[in-house]
Amino acid sequence: MENYSPHQGTLLIVDDNLKNLKVLMDLLRDRGFDILVARSGEEALSRIDYRLPDLILLDVMMPGPDGFEICRRLKAYETTREIPIIFMTALTDVQSKLKGFEVGGVDYVTKPLEYQEVMARLQAQLTIRRLQQDLVEKNAELQAKNEALQQALDQVNLLSGLLPICANCKKIRDEQGRWQEVTVYIRDHSEAEFSHGICPDCMQKLYPGYYHSSSSSGRQASS
Repeated sequence: MENYSPHQGTLLIVDDNLKNLKVLMDLLRDRGFDILVARSGEEALSRIDYRLPDLILLDVMMPGPDGFEICRRLKAYETTREIPIIFMTALTDVQSKLKGFEVGGVDYVTKPLEYQEVMARLQAQLTIRRLQQDLVEKNAELQAKNEALQQALDQVNLLSGLLPICANCKKIRDEQGRWQEVTVYIRDHSEAEFSHGICPDCMQKLYPGYYHSSSSSGRQASS
């Protein structure tokens, strides 16, 4: 006996034939699928309003709007256009099959249904859908990382732009309009670290006696 894990996905089966519905429901529920059913195209649209399936098995020949028309409507809406649709049809002519693909179907199975074929085509399309969804999620994650990196680069590049600085006290005005010491601004806008020392001009101004003494010693040592 084949082993199937539970919760394979949610399927919507649309068929006006009760016998087909019952056989498909029993088959697919036994294989771990959650099943929604509809006996007309309009009923199928109502079901989808309450719960989005992972895949739709859609009969072509039904009273009211046929399967092709229902597929066309589903593909016109953003919330449903990505749901894969497999047609179930007794029509075997090439033109009918081509029309199914033209309106947005991804595959078809012919009636009377071969249930192993139904399972194989279902699993193939669900695998493709899951891979596509994974790709969309990974692309979204990559986009978020790229945006975060760009924000970090923009923050670093703040120091390379035009900075408003006070002509007297030399404070810098930040993006919020606050005036900050230069050291504080650089600390907050870069990864720079400070080591403290004193330049010759400040040494001469603040400690003139020490400055002249050290300067004289330096000249004597070099002579």
